[in-house]
Amino acid sequence: MKLKVIDNFLEEIDLNVINSINLKKISENEIKVYQNRIYKNGKTKLDCFNENFIKEIHSKYHKKALNILKELSPNKIPLYDYSEFHIIETGSKSKFPIHDDTPDKLLSGVVYLKPTINNGTTFYDTKNGKGKRTVDWKVNRAVFFSRIERKTWHSYAGDERNNRIVLVYNLMTKNIKEVYKAENKNFLLGFIRFKLNPLLYRFFKITL
Repeated sequence: MKLKVIDNFLEEIDLNVINSINLKKISENEIKVYQNRIYKNGKTKLDCFNENFIKEIHSKYHKKALNILKELSPNKIPLYDYSEFHIIETGSKSKFPIHDDTPDKLLSGVVYLKPTINNGTTFYDTKNGKGKRTVDWKVNRAVFFSRIERKTWHSYAGDERNNRIVLVYNLMTKNIKEVYKAENKNFLLGFIRFKLNPLLYRFFKITL
């Protein structure tokens, strides 16, 4: 799996604005996602950002993200439809199990926001946790990768002391079929897995 790690990814002013957002209090066992999207036509869908801010950071970082995607998986660039700027808060005793990202994510990115010390993101060679490597936590460090079906396994968790707060910055597509073509994977099998996986995880707490 190819990873792109960038320190000081956000400009300080943007980091401060994001870190100043008041988030709802969650328990140590919860994971809370605040979804913020901006589409190619400029339309937005917002949970915790305002419209001016998401348009500003989209304008500021979009070319940078596209260049990372060009480096990691250039054949996916024409598939881009919209960007996600989600804030995810993970409770101190919560963890998200080993998984690979859904095929609508062309480029997956996470920027560590706060606190000063927490757990980074761990990547694996297999869904069983072999070949473990962790990109350590550092405020404003970004980690990017371009998912590949059943290869880009990763997980994250709180550090038992403090909640973990990150910005998830994804480049997204609606053209799932072309993603599988770009990855040279079977679309039918992959699409069935894509549709079933959230249900299986929700009801049986497993990841395919």
